Order: sequence, then structure tokens, then C-alpha cells
Amino acid sequence: MTNTQQNIETPFNKEFCTRLEYRICYELEKSTDSELKGFWCDGISWFPIENQLSKKLVNDKRKIETKAWIGKTGESEFKAIIHFGKKALSKYAKGFDLTQTIPELESESEWIEIDIENKIIEIKLL
Repeated sequence: MTNTQQNIETPFNKEFCTRLEYRICYELEKSTDSELKGFWCDGISWFPIENQLSKKLVNDKRKIETKAWIGKTGESEFKAIIHFGKKALSKYAKGFDLTQTIPELESESEWIEIDIENKIIEIKLL
């Protein structure tokens, strides 16, 4: 089902989730955390767990919850919580591309947290 079929036009879409997936793979590859050695991301769903894509809900909750597939095989299903910073909230409200809110390569910020035991990944957009 596409976003058009849902009658929702949103910057939280396949292109954004694919770029986020590649960026997470890069972070996992360079991670010094021994528990994350060999981990990679095989996708992030652009269909949230519940209907959370309205501009009002994203603005109020400042996050979207969806699924990600992460692990040494890339097949373990994790709950993905994508937190929106000020820049991401502004772009989302205006319907603009969110890819510029993904932290840059070599970013010094801690923008990803992975809880392996509870299968949760938290991502902080700018």
C-alpha cells in the first residue's frame, strides 16, 4: 500500500526510510560497541505502527513509531522510535523532505540508541 493509497501525503515515506536505513548501516559498521559488531539494518517500515502521520500528531508527539529490521542477519524485528527535533518538525509541518534531518556522516552526536534485549531502536532526527 502506498502513501497515496492511504490518502496521506507525507515526507515520512519510502525514500526517507531507505536513506535512514543506509545511514544506520554506516553507523553500525563503525560502532565500537562489541554487542553491535556485525549488526546491520535491512529496512525501516514507512508504515507506522498506528496511524500517526498527521501533521498534528507528529507535532504533538514529536515522534513516529514503526518497525526496523536489524541484527547480524538484518532480520530481527525491532520497534523503531523516530524522534523529531526542531528541524524535522518544521520540515514535516511544511511537507518538506526529511532526509536533511538525518545527522551527517561522521556526526559526533549520539543519534541512535539500540536496546538489543527489548528490541528497540531510537533515532533522533535534527
